[in-house]
Amino acid sequence: MSEIDPKIDALIPDWMYLPDIAEKWGVEVTKVRNMVTDGPLLAVRRGENKVLMVPTAFVGPDGPVKGVVGTLTVLKDSGFTKEEALAWLFTDDPSLPGTPAQALNENRGTEVKRRAQAMAL
Repeated sequence: MSEIDPKIDALIPDWMYLPDIAEKWGVEVTKVRNMVTDGPLLAVRRGENKVLMVPTAFVGPDGPVKGVVGTLTVLKDSGFTKEEALAWLFTDDPSLPGTPAQALNENRGTEVKRRAQAMAL
């Protein structure tokens, strides 16, 4: 995994380390790593130590925020790279309003996924 582009990194306000996510969810860190490897969770390397981190906006109280997994799958199937997916999810969309990541956290995932699917066409 390569380090995240600074322009995309600047779009994302908060990040979490994989061990912190595991602690929050009450699971082993290997389970969180497997989620990153298998695709339901998106992580990138960042910072001086190039540590894997996940945008905090993707992390719910007991698992990924509702709608994140499906949206990431649609974006991946549409050919988006991790960085392109992050840029899209964290770029303001006045028609939503806010960013797609904010909409997912506000339980407006259906509209976000619909937009992601429309981009694939």
